[in-house]
Amino acid sequence: MIVNIGNDGVGAEERERAWFSGFRSLIRRKQVDSVHFRSHPQLARKLSAVDLVGIGVGATIGAGVYILIGTVAREQAGPALVLSLLIAGIAAALSAFCYAELACRCPSAGSAYHYTYICIGEGVAWLVGWSLILEYTIGASAVARGITPNLALFFGGLDNLPSFLARHTLPGLGIVVDPCAAVLIMLITILLCLGIKESSTVQSVVTTINVSVMLFIITVGGYLGFKTGWAGYDLPSGYFPYGVNGMFAGSAIVFFSYIGFDSVSSTAEEVKNPQRDLPIGISTALAICCVLYMLVSAVIVGLVPYYALNPDTPISSAFSTYGMEWAVYIITTGAVTALFSSLLGSVLPQPRVFMAMARDGLLPSFFSDIHRRTQIPLKSTIVTGLFAAVLAFFMDVSQLAGMVSVGTLLAFTTVAVSVLIIRYVPPNEVPIPSSLLTCVDPLLNQSSGDIEEETTMSPVDLASYFDNSHLHDKPDVWLEHPLIIKEVAKEERNENTRRKLAAWSISFLCIGILMVTGAASAERCPRFLRIGLFGVGVIVLLCSIVVLACMKQDDTRHSFGHSGGFACPFVPFLPAACILINTYLLIDLGAATWLRVSVWLLIGVLIYLFYGRTHSSLLKAIYVPSARADEIHRSQANHLA
Repeated sequence: MIVNIGNDGVGAEERERAWFSGFRSLIRRKQVDSVHFRSHPQLARKLSAVDLVGIGVGATIGAGVYILIGTVAREQAGPALVLSLLIAGIAAALSAFCYAELACRCPSAGSAYHYTYICIGEGVAWLVGWSLILEYTIGASAVARGITPNLALFFGGLDNLPSFLARHTLPGLGIVVDPCAAVLIMLITILLCLGIKESSTVQSVVTTINVSVMLFIITVGGYLGFKTGWAGYDLPSGYFPYGVNGMFAGSAIVFFSYIGFDSVSSTAEEVKNPQRDLPIGISTALAICCVLYMLVSAVIVGLVPYYALNPDTPISSAFSTYGMEWAVYIITTGAVTALFSSLLGSVLPQPRVFMAMARDGLLPSFFSDIHRRTQIPLKSTIVTGLFAAVLAFFMDVSQLAGMVSVGTLLAFTTVAVSVLIIRYVPPNEVPIPSSLLTCVDPLLNQSSGDIEEETTMSPVDLASYFDNSHLHDKPDVWLEHPLIIKEVAKEERNENTRRKLAAWSISFLCIGILMVTGAASAERCPRFLRIGLFGVGVIVLLCSIVVLACMKQDDTRHSFGHSGGFACPFVPFLPAACILINTYLLIDLGAATWLRVSVWLLIGVLIYLFYGRTHSSLLKAIYVPSARADEIHRSQANHLA
């Protein structure tokens, strides 16, 4: 295949070629990690299902249950806080189901970034990974800063902390530095450098203490409630003082209290039996957190009327109302351990996301180095720990807390879209290095010089070539059975039509959700415009779901990635609901938050354009059908043998 380009229009042809190459880099997808592409060192597989539950519960239960429930009960939900937590738990479970399936199929480090790269493409995967880095960094710094005032309660207040841990204001700058927060992050970093098993053991111990404190709150608070008659529920305003809308508004706020189970999927490469243990770890951790949240909130809003709860210390103040001042120290211990385990859950995934991106060539290989003894990304762990410690030391990131939600919700959304892609249009082409291809294929070896040029053989041309190359191997056989050829061609055409229809349906489903959520959130737009946009969006969304529900799912989904493990139920309805909820929450974060996030994303786009795009491991890859790829790898193995 030779491309002849005349002198006229050479510049236009080159510009068109450059534009197509740049766009193609955004949609190129990598292969699920397999034995063919494990030249890089692997992380140590030491985690069991019990370890995963400890990591998930520890990363999820943080300050939300000790502080947030007071504010939500007072201002949104009232005694219906329990139902708000249940609804939020169900919404989080939608994402958890999607995570569980992808973690089983693609058990490698990188979490949502890794899944998005496999199913959607490099451009979106980069944005997801870059957003996750922002989430983990700011989240860790915010949690570390939140530990200081809680820890100070054991010393009698912030003024009584040791001077090397107390907060100080830098003269002339007005910056409040927090040495305690920086020290805590460094301790977490040292712990993570010891190894994944050691850090997960500490996480399990700290989480056990935290859960024990919550059981104490439930048991003792329940005893007080039954003894005194549950004064918080005996109100003239009833169970829904702010109405049903208030209950749903409260669920949208407490939804973020369930964020943390994605830390489990980030350790997928370090799990002994990922197909069995990952779904158990994710689902069990989420179920434990939901039950504990609901029981604690049911006790607290029952002990004290919702309007009398202290928004800063709702649990401690509720027990103080009944003269149990000594319980404050136990509750404070639970708050400190919860924040510590949440801090560990925030720092743990970040080096692994860095490592996954560096393995794919999108970041320098420095971040992908694995320590020989501990088998963890040591350099990446140290760098991310130092950066988070410096940020926590110098900056009060509480005003940036909304930026944490962007990374999480974006990851949840792309994971749900990835499940739809795997079920209906799983990738049927595999990237192969051109050097490997020319070595094992004698037909291509004759024109190896042509393959070096990106313009001579596109992935589509090559795929067509491989699909039809077997027809020339035995021409006599095919000439004797023309009906077989026609039947095979018809089946291939039908399958291609089904895949195109499914792909367009998934695309329109996402467009419909954007229209619906955008119309619901655009309060400043004219009413008629909002109603029209909402109506069109609902029609597009429902039509897309109906088409997908009536369509046969792709048979090759059973062999995509690692077989076995958990399968997300109620597809396409459950992933569609997940996309809808998370997109609405994303849009509803506010203009100020999105303005800050846009600066971070712009930095990420520049890094990708000037480094990641040109250093990607898929830069010179050629895509071939999956069946042909297996043949190529077998030929390579026979050649090496």
